[in-house]
Amino acid sequence: MKRLSILAGFAAIATLTMPIAAQAAPWQNINARQQRLDTRIDQGVRSGSLNRAEAQRLRGQFNDLVRLEASYRRSGGGLSARERADLDRRFDGLSARIKVQKNDRQGRGW
Repeated sequence: MKRLSILAGFAAIATLTMPIAAQAAPWQNINARQQRLDTRIDQGVRSGSLNRAEAQRLRGQFNDLVRLEASYRRSGGGLSARERADLDRRFDGLSARIKVQKNDRQGRGW
């Protein structure tokens, strides 16, 4: 009986801590991600960590993703799980490219 009580206690604790672990990395909607990426490009230009060519290239890639998202939304009345996953993957790639370009020391004046 004591063992059953202990197991039930552990199960209750595990059940209560699962939502906390899932909330550790909050998901952001597509519009919030777009805004954050746009802000990072702007900040890179203002700080000088992105030169003009890098900023134009990143802006072009960003605008391509905005157009792709609009196309997805028009085609099916919203975003399917597959389309959302595709956009997330593409936004992750753009985010990584922004990070690399901002830290490659080829900004203004280098």
